[in-house]
Amino acid sequence: MRIGMVSLGCPKNQVDAEMMLALLEEDGFEIVDYVDGADAVIINTCAFIDDAKREAIENILDVIEMKEDGIIKKIIITGCLAQSQKEELLQELPEIDAVIGIGANGSITELVKKALSDERVFDCPDQSLMPLDGQRILTTPEHWAYLKIADGCSNCCTYCAIPGIRGSFRSRKKESIVEEARQLAHSGIKELILIAQDTTNYGSDIYGKLALPDLLKELCTIDGIEWIRLLYCYPDKVTDELIKTMSFEKKILHYMDLPLQHADDRVLSAMNRKGTNAELRELIEKLRTAMPDIVIRTTFMTGFPGEDEDAFDNLALFVNEMEFDRLGCFTFSPQEGTAAYDMPDQIDDDTKIRRGEIIMNDQYSIVEEKNLNKIGKVYRAIVDDYDPYSDCYIGRTYMDAPEIDGLLYFTSDCGYDVGDFATVRVTGVKEYDLIGRDIKSN
Repeated sequence: MRIGMVSLGCPKNQVDAEMMLALLEEDGFEIVDYVDGADAVIINTCAFIDDAKREAIENILDVIEMKEDGIIKKIIITGCLAQSQKEELLQELPEIDAVIGIGANGSITELVKKALSDERVFDCPDQSLMPLDGQRILTTPEHWAYLKIADGCSNCCTYCAIPGIRGSFRSRKKESIVEEARQLAHSGIKELILIAQDTTNYGSDIYGKLALPDLLKELCTIDGIEWIRLLYCYPDKVTDELIKTMSFEKKILHYMDLPLQHADDRVLSAMNRKGTNAELRELIEKLRTAMPDIVIRTTFMTGFPGEDEDAFDNLALFVNEMEFDRLGCFTFSPQEGTAAYDMPDQIDDDTKIRRGEIIMNDQYSIVEEKNLNKIGKVYRAIVDDYDPYSDCYIGRTYMDAPEIDGLLYFTSDCGYDVGDFATVRVTGVKEYDLIGRDIKSN
């Protein structure tokens, strides 16, 4: 039986998909990288914000059309939308053959077999039953991989549906993570990207302390791993020990994804975010003092209920003064079941969008200046691809996470394979990307 999968949303969801694919392959299913002609198609959905839900429904409707045309046989829905809107999916889309919540990911083979036997499947057990450990079929390139160290979240930000969908925060055992990292290194992975809903909270539930520094030190001992990158770090859990570990361990990139969401004290409090404007400034200064070359990526939200003009001005001022290296901005999307859904002083969509555009326009000017200042500098880059038409390599420096940040396009007289490292001098800028040439070439 041929199984195709479309995985949507964040890297954490992608890892879940990779684990389900491994279970299916182990049980004898043929995993195909296409949808047309598959016996069953799994849509692994996201439901973080309304845009993600719309994308999931659009993909489901596309495969329903294929099923009606006889191109595919069965449709199976997994992931966050399956977990959060299970009854609605079954009732409103009778063409769906199975809705499987994240707690049933470990039973995916049995449930797929039932669906293929013409049984309509509905299985959404408690989220805590979702396995955190297991083999994976990597869907990332051959030289980098995500490494999920925990799942769920206990922060309970008032705008976020994740705790209700994914459950409480659960860390993986350190030994299991390190063993998986060794296997990844053995398979040729050179860059590990650590992910969780809250990476910096790692270990608090099973070790009674914030144990990310301990985990990082062990990962740094693994031969073959050259870069370790941190995503989804919460500011209130970026400890002095973590900063020190990042400063001294050579394999840990001086890069931190630090979603801040806002910078106005009143809005931060309404969001149930820890920290104040002054404390966030202090943390950023501490990071930059310890690692002057650190690249900080952050995310902000505009249009949260009660964000008046003064609050937005505080956010805009913060963005311009902090001069973040990487920044994303999205508008508040009220999610049913969250505290912010029914908060008073909701902001109209036009205002949300306008404020978001202001932030991104300001950020573009900041990045433009930062990139221009990189011209003439030399960076180590990992090769992601080669474009034969332009005779150009496509890589990334430590400053850029894959699939999120910018790229470095460079020419070379040397031959590189994907996953190799090159030393490149920056010669130009193209919007968010850099252009350069290998310094070994004439």
